[in-house]
Amino acid sequence: MFSETVPETQLSPADPPEKQKARGGSWIRTLVYLILIGGLGFIVWRIHKNQQLTAQNSANQAAELASQPIPVQVAAAEQKQMPVYLTALGTVTPYMSVTVKARVSGELLPVQFTEGQQVRRGQTIMVIDPKPYQAALDQAKGNLLHDEALLKNAQAEYARYQSLFAAGVVSKETLDADEAAQGQYQGAIAADKAAIETAQLQLDWCSIQSPIDGRIGLRLVDPGNVITANTTNLVIINQFQPIAVYFTLPENDLPSVMRQLGANRRLLVDAYDRNDTTRLGGGYLLTGDNQIDTTTGTEKLKAVFENRDQSLFPNQFVNIHLVLEDRPHALVIPSAAVQSGIQGSFVWVSDAAASGTSASATARIQPVKIALTEGQYAILDSGLDPGQQVVVDGADRLHNGQAITATLVRQAPAAPSATPQAPAAVNSSQPPARPQS
Repeated sequence: MFSETVPETQLSPADPPEKQKARGGSWIRTLVYLILIGGLGFIVWRIHKNQQLTAQNSANQAAELASQPIPVQVAAAEQKQMPVYLTALGTVTPYMSVTVKARVSGELLPVQFTEGQQVRRGQTIMVIDPKPYQAALDQAKGNLLHDEALLKNAQAEYARYQSLFAAGVVSKETLDADEAAQGQYQGAIAADKAAIETAQLQLDWCSIQSPIDGRIGLRLVDPGNVITANTTNLVIINQFQPIAVYFTLPENDLPSVMRQLGANRRLLVDAYDRNDTTRLGGGYLLTGDNQIDTTTGTEKLKAVFENRDQSLFPNQFVNIHLVLEDRPHALVIPSAAVQSGIQGSFVWVSDAAASGTSASATARIQPVKIALTEGQYAILDSGLDPGQQVVVDGADRLHNGQAITATLVRQAPAAPSATPQAPAAVNSSQPPARPQS
């Protein structure tokens, strides 16, 4: 607590020194407090002024940045032919696949093919040691000659016995027995001929031939092994030209597809790589399965590709584009330019002239009506005119009337062709492969 200040009128030179010293200390303390309060107020004032200056500088910088153009990338709306298609994930499957097995047992001789080569139907690819089967054939032919000689002798005896029976020399029983022996030899000859055919067939089976045109796989058995008939897998041959792709579609998409198939319209199919950017080949839809998978609500369909360049390989995963129709004059923009808001879909439009270099312009919001989106492209029903530029990159910092520096994007991947070359008709002598389960 402060000591009470004594008025000057009450001071007296007669006051004791201790009282005079107390009165002087109170003035010093008052002065120190005033200096501290003034310094604190000055510090608060400086902090407030610095905050105001900082806020002003930030506002000036924001205004300066807002007045500077924002770099963006734009693309022009194009009017061109555009296919409307369904997408699905497909699996490449050989049009025909054969696992080659031997039909006779024996030692496998050196093979007559190179792994991975193309083979033709009827071409010999492996040989089983034919010596045992050649010997069996020769034995069957020897038996035939033996039985033919016996038959010839029996026929001669029967002719003699007929004369003797007519002369009354031999009995009827003897003549009948000789005639029966002749029939036995005829039966033996028929059995010998069947044995020859069997032996010849087994000898022919020693030469293993390719049943289809296709590419031969890796050898599964090395020469020198003794293989068992109808048991040992020797090699797998897959047909690549043509080749099939199986894919599934949701049951909701089936009516439009089946309706066009029922009208004998050939639906074109494009196969793309895993990234859905590179077209691998074009084909056509062959048919669909006869039932819907109840566990997935989808149906399996089969497409056929001519595969001349063999860009499609068995068990390869591909992205399928099943083309339903073509729009010859569709208004197309990159799907990256389309944004959604409370009022629906819109794009940012630039008024810069189309050029390959940067150009100063302003951006504004333009509502659009999207017909459908196909991969990297959006087809518009209304909202833009051909040639108008839309912002595809940098739109997150824009507002109406924002100054921008517009640069045309690099050439985007071409839209999928709606008219790929249809493969030639499949050889009717080769039935379509059965859909895999």
